[in-house]
This record gives sequence, C-alpha cells and structure tokens, in this order.
Amino acid sequence: MFLRRKHTQKDDSEQRDAKVSELRTAIGPLSGRSSMYCTDACLRRYLEARNWNVSKAMKMLEETLKWRLTYKPEEIRWHEVAHEGETGKVSRANFHDRQGRTVLIMRPGMQNTTSAENNIRHLVYLIENAILNLSEGQEQMSWLIDFTGFSLSTSVPIRTARDIIYILQSHYPERLAIAFLYNPPRFFEPFYKAVRLFLDPKTAQKVKFVYAKNKDSVELMQSYFDVENLPSEFGGNATLKYDHEEFSRLMARDDVTTAKFWGIDEKPHQISNGH
Repeated sequence: MFLRRKHTQKDDSEQRDAKVSELRTAIGPLSGRSSMYCTDACLRRYLEARNWNVSKAMKMLEETLKWRLTYKPEEIRWHEVAHEGETGKVSRANFHDRQGRTVLIMRPGMQNTTSAENNIRHLVYLIENAILNLSEGQEQMSWLIDFTGFSLSTSVPIRTARDIIYILQSHYPERLAIAFLYNPPRFFEPFYKAVRLFLDPKTAQKVKFVYAKNKDSVELMQSYFDVENLPSEFGGNATLKYDHEEFSRLMARDDVTTAKFWGIDEKPHQISNGH
C-alpha cells in the first residue's frame, strides 16, 4: 500500500519556479531593456495574472514588450508631464501603507486638462515612478482615491477610463495591492458600473468603496493604513498638502535615478529644464 505524499507549499513553489523557467524559455532570448524588464519577479506577475497558464502569460508579456518598445514609458520625464500634475490630481504619497508599499493618491476632482493622451502619459509616468520607489521585496502599490470636489464635469470620459484600465491590466499586471475609493458621490455609481465591465474580476475585487459613516469600510482601510499617516481627506490625522514645486524637484531627482537604472544616457540640461 502506497502512502500519498502530503502536498506542501514547497511543491507549489517548485511548480511555480518551473513555470517561470518554462515562460523564460518560451519568450526566447531578449536584449536591452526588454531583458532588464523580464526579471523572474516580472515573469511571475504575468503568470499570476493568467492563472499560471504559460502560453497565455507569454502572449500577455509579448504584448507588453511591444508596447514598451513603442510607448517607451521609462523615457517619459517629469518636465514633459508636469503641467498635468499642477493641481496634484495624481501624486506619489510621502508615506507607505502598513506593508511598506508605495501609495499613489488620485484626486479626480482636481482634473485640470482635457487631453486623454496626456492624462494617460502622466499616469503612466507616476506608475513607473511608484514602481521605482517600491521597497525591497515589494511588487505592488496601494491607491487612495479622494472624491472631494468631484463632479460630472471633472470625470474622465468612459473611453479614457477604458484605455487607462487596459494599460494598467495589460502592462502592469499584479501591481495593484488595493484601491480605496473614499466617499464617492452617488452619481459616481453608474459611471463605476460602466467602468467595471472592463475590469478583470481579480482587479475588481481589489477596488473597495469606503464611506466615512460606514464603520466596516473605514476599519478595512485602517487595517491597511496608519491613521497618523493617512490624510484627513481619507479620515486620518495627517494633512494632505501638494506642493507642485517641491514634488517637481523630487521627480526630477527620480528621473536621474530612472535614467541610470535603464542605462539611458541623458544630457544634464534635458533633466534640469527640458530644453
């Protein structure tokens, strides 16, 4: 009589490592930035997003590599998108969540431009920047969305929302830990219902609505964030103050780090004033 060997986490880990190797073999030799992009951790994210199906993960990854070659997100510099950020509609927080993850703050009520292309470019820049600033061993970031001042006139068109969701889900898989939508107005609900149609079910589960008067939703958010770090706009004790000049200096410094990381040779004046 044979005893069935107990299934262990080690078995899962070994199987997943084997899938990573299989995916790496499937995509073949890479060069330049594509090679730098395709770390083992990166391949795991694509496999995770496709339920560890190697052929589906390969297709997804190949699409991303094509997109990165043409869109060149690592070459976007702050001076090119700074005008989009003047109101602080999207910014990287100066605090982390309880897991030490980078936090992006979105304030759709601060929308200041109408170009969908530039809005998306600005967001892609900040996602790349958030990834650059992830702590050691962290793969994901958290999002906080404040609806103060939000109205139908400041909301992005459904088509733009769909394009943003496509980029996030297709080219930044498994980068979202959680997204908290704080006190969205009632008229936002039909907009979200339309947008949710484009969301992958796994992503949709990470989107949480929080209402200041709903104890359970507030407690859920506070399980992710220390109230001393959390701005008052999200029910915390801190002050959310966006200083565009200060943030621009921070981004300009990070642009130097980005260029070094990707091995991009840039002239100093390109970084300092954009001319």
